[in-house]
Amino acid sequence: MNEQITGLMFKQMVLHGSAAITAQKQAINDLNVFPVPDGDTGTNMSMTIGAAATELRKSNPATVEQAASITASTLLRGARGNSGVILSLLFRGLSKGLKGHAQADAATFAAAMQEGVSAAYKAVMKPAEGTVLTVSRLAAKRAVEVAAEEKDVEKVLEEAIREGYDALAQTIEMNPVLKKAGVVDAGGKGYLLILEGMLSGMRGEPLPETDEEGEAPNEKADFAMMAAEEITFAFDTVFIVRKSTPDVSLEGLRTYLNSIGDSLVIGEDDEAFKVHVHTNIPGSALNEAQKYGTLELAKIENMRTQAEDLAAGKHVQSTDDLDAVEAALESGASQEEQGHVVAEPEKKYGFLAVCAGDGLAAVFQDLGADGVVSGGQTMNPSTESILDGVDRIPAETVFILPNNSNIIMAAQQCAALTEKHVVVIPTKTVPQGITAMMNVDFEAPDAQAITDAMTESLSTVTTAQITYAARNSDFDGFEIREGDYLALEEGKLFGTDSSLDTLLHKLAERAVEKEASFISLYFGEDVTEEDAQKAGALFEAACPNAEVAVLSGGQPVYYYIISME
Repeated sequence: MNEQITGLMFKQMVLHGSAAITAQKQAINDLNVFPVPDGDTGTNMSMTIGAAATELRKSNPATVEQAASITASTLLRGARGNSGVILSLLFRGLSKGLKGHAQADAATFAAAMQEGVSAAYKAVMKPAEGTVLTVSRLAAKRAVEVAAEEKDVEKVLEEAIREGYDALAQTIEMNPVLKKAGVVDAGGKGYLLILEGMLSGMRGEPLPETDEEGEAPNEKADFAMMAAEEITFAFDTVFIVRKSTPDVSLEGLRTYLNSIGDSLVIGEDDEAFKVHVHTNIPGSALNEAQKYGTLELAKIENMRTQAEDLAAGKHVQSTDDLDAVEAALESGASQEEQGHVVAEPEKKYGFLAVCAGDGLAAVFQDLGADGVVSGGQTMNPSTESILDGVDRIPAETVFILPNNSNIIMAAQQCAALTEKHVVVIPTKTVPQGITAMMNVDFEAPDAQAITDAMTESLSTVTTAQITYAARNSDFDGFEIREGDYLALEEGKLFGTDSSLDTLLHKLAERAVEKEASFISLYFGEDVTEEDAQKAGALFEAACPNAEVAVLSGGQPVYYYIISME
């Protein structure tokens, strides 16, 4: 029996909750109705709460308020996908309800759970029943009812979970898509697994066994797990500069280096400063740094060639004489520990796009995007990753193009976390994002004019995609076998076949029906240039009056992303 939740107990509850969903994340992923191998609910929720677990391991919260605050803050920044954002909102409200409490009794904790539900409902523009919102609402309602007569917090949470599972079973009837597939809501199931884990943590039970420790990101790149083409900034650059004056401000240098690279760390004392940065133009970094003093020592390594050598089993060359300098930098205070750095505005407008694939990133940059955040298919970027991209852009207003419906909510959370004015254009596909960028007037008198033009352009483009089925399914009248090719139109299943060419023909016919004038085929990392050109020729034959372009997107999962305008 437990009548009070302390700070350390809440910490253990979250650690157990994280371990519980991590151990079952694939089972949650398998509940996703759509058989497309996209970023999944279990993965997103696991990585979101895993970020909080990682942060809590570093602390010993003295109060339940402090433990809940750490959890909510980290969840907000670590949120991935819609399910992760909603989970962060549930804990944000919970944290609000526990504010001012050193410990929480049954009634306080139950009321805080209900506060979490309110926060989630308020943030979702069109709350849908038969989802995690329904499950959390009814679970919290039951917690409040039980807490009115019961002082044992364990009993309150136990009853809330029981009510939650009853509600989860009803999600099949509430949601027509779930009913047809015969499954419960994945987000609701994930939330209950977290609550069950929290209950076991409250009881002092052992952590569930899992091979993962909260999905914590690596602090340093592991070349064995990284392909050379995945390295955005090639040169690992470390150097030491003797200061021109002891009190010289390095903020201008920090802003500049953030604009040309990432993984930036600057350490300094009265005499010198040391820099670590990943960039494609190390010479420019060194030249800029010399405005602040005299260059003394430098180390530059090509991480792409290192990755290639390692993959080939060759010896990886490095500048061993400066390893001590690099180790000192990496063991020192990180940029995040020193406080989040925001690039000073140098212009009115900036643009940030989310996409996966070097080719697609290049397209956005060619159209004027200031930054690109990797993600959108098999891995949704966290709110913190998007926020970091926003703050690197030296502009007063930053427009975000999520290019995926599952990233929009995470992008919207950035507005409250930055000094910049953030505008999220609700692009649900990469072609929508590209069309939006093509409609930007960079000299527009105000941000609203740009917002209106970009938003209005979204309806002019139709997006088709071809991928494969990750599992057997009977969906929307289609009997789908694992490994079949799937064609999607505007996110909905268009057709399925064992032949990729058959689906390409059907989509070409669809382009004819839509009287498309401009057709762009972005081919993925698993498609050869030769096959892509054949696909382009097929569309040219079907649509002789249309302008057809074949471009390398380099995206994972989707063999083709097709834009029809």
